[in-house]
Parts: sequence; C-alpha cells; structure tokens
Amino acid sequence: MPLFRASVTGVRAQIAANTLVPTMSEQFAHAYGYRASIAEQRSWERSLTVLTGDLHDAGLDKVEVLLEYQLPLTSRRVDALLCGTHPRTGEASYVVVELKQWSSAAPVDGTDDVVLDDGRGRRLHPAAQVGGYCDYLADFNAALGGSTDRLAGVAYLHNADDDGVSGLWDFEQSRTRRMFTGQRRGEFLDFLKGRLSTIPGADAADALLGAAIKPSKQLLDLAAQEIKEREQFVLLDEQQVAYSMILRAVEHARRANTKEVVVVTGGPGSGKSVIALSLLGELSRQGRSVLHATGSSAFTQTLRKVAGHREPRVKALFSYYNNFVDADKNGLDVLINDEAHRIRETSTNRWTPAAKRSGRPQVEDLIDAARVSVFLLDEHQVVKPGERGNVADIVAAAGRLGCEVVQIDLDDQFRCGGSRLYEEWVMRLLGLEPGGPMAWPGDEVFDLDLAESPGEMELRLRARLDRGFSSRIAAGYCWSWSKPKGDILFPDVQIGDWKRPWNNPKDTKVGAAPGRPFWASDPAGFEQVGCVYTAQGFEYDYSGVIFGDDLVWRTDRWEARPDRSKDNQVRRAAPDDFDRAIRNTYKVLLTRGMRGTLVYSTDAETQDFLASLIHV
Repeated sequence: MPLFRASVTGVRAQIAANTLVPTMSEQFAHAYGYRASIAEQRSWERSLTVLTGDLHDAGLDKVEVLLEYQLPLTSRRVDALLCGTHPRTGEASYVVVELKQWSSAAPVDGTDDVVLDDGRGRRLHPAAQVGGYCDYLADFNAALGGSTDRLAGVAYLHNADDDGVSGLWDFEQSRTRRMFTGQRRGEFLDFLKGRLSTIPGADAADALLGAAIKPSKQLLDLAAQEIKEREQFVLLDEQQVAYSMILRAVEHARRANTKEVVVVTGGPGSGKSVIALSLLGELSRQGRSVLHATGSSAFTQTLRKVAGHREPRVKALFSYYNNFVDADKNGLDVLINDEAHRIRETSTNRWTPAAKRSGRPQVEDLIDAARVSVFLLDEHQVVKPGERGNVADIVAAAGRLGCEVVQIDLDDQFRCGGSRLYEEWVMRLLGLEPGGPMAWPGDEVFDLDLAESPGEMELRLRARLDRGFSSRIAAGYCWSWSKPKGDILFPDVQIGDWKRPWNNPKDTKVGAAPGRPFWASDPAGFEQVGCVYTAQGFEYDYSGVIFGDDLVWRTDRWEARPDRSKDNQVRRAAPDDFDRAIRNTYKVLLTRGMRGTLVYSTDAETQDFLASLIHV
C-alpha cells in the first residue's frame, strides 16, 4: 500500500498547501511505528515537487500517483508508482519511478551495476534498482500476470547533468531500466507521454491495489531452477549490491592472487539464502569451483533433496562446515557459508579422528578452504552456547590469516510480510533491542494473535492449511523427546488434554511423518511440533509458536529457566549463555511466518503478559 494516493492534480494541491509532507509523515509513523527521518522528509518535498511539476507540464494531471508504495511481502518502498492507461493500447499502464537527488555518481570498478553516489557509499545502479522493482512487482501482483509488459521503470536523477553521471550510461538500459537526468527532462516527458495517456488513472490504480498478492517464492521450491537459472529470484537493492560485490571480490582475488572474506549480515528474511543460491548458480556457470556450506543438517539436506531432484550431481555442491577441517588450502575458488551464525568453536566432534583434532577455530578452517570465503549470518540466531558465528570473530580470524575483508549489511525484511513493525515487536519483546516490550499496534501486512490454547492454535492453523497456505507449530524445547517405536512417534508434547509428537528425529520417514530435515518443507510436517533446529533457516506462511516454561515473564522481566529445558546441550551452559540462547531461540521461532504468527505460553503469567501486548 502507498503512504499517499491522489491524482497529479491532487498531489500538487497538497504541495501548494504545504500539507503533503506532514500527511505522508503522519502516515509513515502509523505504518512503520517510527518517524520518517528529516532527510527523507526533505527528499519528499524536493523530489515530488519536481516530479509532479514535470507530469503537469506533460499534460498528465489525471494520472494517479502512489507515493512510497510498499512492494508486496517486503519492506522496500517505491518512490512513486504512476498509474494510468496506455495511449495506444488503452490498457492499464504503470510507470515505476525512483527519484534521486544525486548530482554526481560513478561506477565501482569491476562491476556494471554498483555505483558510488556523490562519494557517500556503494549503491545499486538506479536503473538496475528500478528494474528490479518492476520485475518484483510483476512477480507478485496478480494484476500484472507475471509479465512486465504493462510496466516501465525510470530512475530520474533530476539534480544531475550528463557529465556528472557519465560513467552510469554504460549500464544497458531497457523499458524497465531507464535513466534520465535533469538535462534530459524533455526526453523524460516524452517517455512518460509514450506510456501514459491524459485520461484518469484511478481505475488502473484500483486494479493494481485490489489485485491478489501471491506469496513470495519459496526458497527451497525453486532451488533446483536457481542453480541453473538465476532469474528465478529477483535481487533487490542491498541484495543485488551484495551479490555484485561478492562477484567483484572473486574476480579481484583471482587477478591479484589474494584471499578475501565477505561478511553479509541481515535479519530473518532479508535475503541471505537467496543471495547464497544466486551466487552458487552464477559461479557454477562461470566454471568456478564453489561449494555451499551450512551448520544445519535440516537445511543442507533439504537443499540437497530439492536442488538435486532432477540433477543428482547438484547434491555435491551442498556441504557442512565440519567437512573442511582438513581441506586443501585455497582448494576452492569460493566457499559460501550460509546460516553462518551456526559456526562452531572448532570443527571437531566425538566422531572426529584423533589425527584431525587440531583445536583450531572452525572459522579459520572455512577461510583457509577457499580463495574467497563468504559468510551470511544473523547474530541474533545463535541458539547454542558453542556457536561462534559473529562478525567480530570472523573479522578477527580473517585478520589473523591476512585476508582482506568486505562487510555488507542487508537492512530489508522479506519474511514476516515485509513488516518492520513486527520485526521490531519481536526484538523488543525479547529484549534483543532496547525500548522494552511494546503493545502490538497492528499491521495490515502481517497477522499477530494470541491463542488461548494449543488446541485452538492448531484448529486455526489447520484452517489456513485447508485454504492452501503452509502452516507449522513449533515450541521451545521443554518436553522430552522419545525415540520412535516402529511407525509411531510418541506424543511427547503434552499440554493439558492436547498431545502431539515432536518432529521425527530420524532422517527418514516414520509412518507418515517426514524425515527430520524435511519437517518444514513437507506438508505432513504439520502433524508434528517442530523445534528451533528444524525450523531455523526455513519459512512458511503461518507460524504457531508455543512458549514453554524455559522462558517466562515475571512482573517486569524475562526469567530464563535452564531447569525447565530438555535441551541438554543448552541447559548446561553458563547462565548468561543460556539466557542469550533461549531468547534467540524464540526469536527464530517467532520469525518463521511470512503472513502471520499465533503465540501461546504454557505459563499463566506469561500468557497474561502476551495478552496485554497483543489484545490492546
């Protein structure tokens, strides 16, 4: 939805009355739960005045304008989406406009789509940025039928002349990837008049805003195509910058005969695994020696199953961190370490041969294994005391090994319906960000509610399942976990009269229950309760989260209770380590749903506390 919608005439009237920016600012605060920055408000004031003035001069006063339109299921916003009818076909026509106040910019050496704007930092080429928005919008809005035929994309650098951005013209342009400077204002107006007629565009806007929004593409459903056809995923903004900068690092390391480490950080759903698979596909096609590694058996085995469905040899591209303890130094061109928060202190375990027990940090094994090592992580997903996947440790290890380091932060949110508000609610709820727990103000892109019982939770999620949505229930590790007996899983998770089994602990099926790695991706997984180790790294439409007695609210703070945990590895940790791990555990569980989350606590006081935040 946009922050503001009106015809060009309506927007110009608001500008003339000095009410547009205050109105947008108020709507922004309501939509996102915080105030728009002064810089962003100034940008609205300056750029929208220019854009609407140009539209008026082009005779397009009746075109409908959607300002700060949020792309479906992401947190990314389009500056302006122009809605109208095509002057030749008479069909609905849309122009996506990205407004830049840059006066100068230059491409980053070694890339064709990363630029430095006015010397402030790396940015995606504006034509590539707006083109990505067009592709993404076509992919998710049913009114467009998966095609960009009715879309055009324009990056308008209205403060720049051609000389100030001379290096940017080398980027190949198209209908959805056009760039104009202020010097080319006449060409810009002609382009707009070629896509939009002078008749009202309200109906076209209604059609776009009222169309069904298809769910985001499931990472694992398309992993096989991704390795062969990177276009199956659209990378936006920081994702595309990260992708391009990693490819640049690979090429630089080859040419300069150096080693490089790239660290990519981002919250759940920010696109880390999409980047990882895009890199795997592209580098494989380039003939580079490349592997994908994780510390999660469930995640790796699911990727192997899906990506290797039609091409079994693909399975060899997916490995585990502890497989590199004795790897040849720089034996690979690139090692992509996904879910890198799962990196352990060392690569050894009880099955490691004595000859390989060096005690060396696992992160050093991973860096040594490749000319370029890529680490994609979220520090708030460390759920075991022995996990050491954090930026500081990776950078320190790179320094010890004489590697150059590139750090990239992804600030977008693609899981949880693109709701930054829900992400903030979770982080503050669990004390992972300052400010204390906050009442849930509601968000039209994400459903959060409290279940009165696990039975009610299951009924409500099963109704979603019956309507074609994916749903799962996961819980804190507060119940024993029995071994299967024949084809039967014992209903270990018992809350009153409600009883359900944990997910299958075996890798292969037990009765109708899928193997442990496939609980999150196999529809039959709904009949079992998942834990953090089977949920982490995955996503589904609707999530049910059961808080157990290992984390309870008492008066004004959370109380972590290791004596109530059945996770032997975690419960034996030092108190501070247990506290951090258990908060991160529930953070992971609470951020698996793309459309909504239901929560329930087995502890009465905690249930009342959650109710006070959610039912306001």
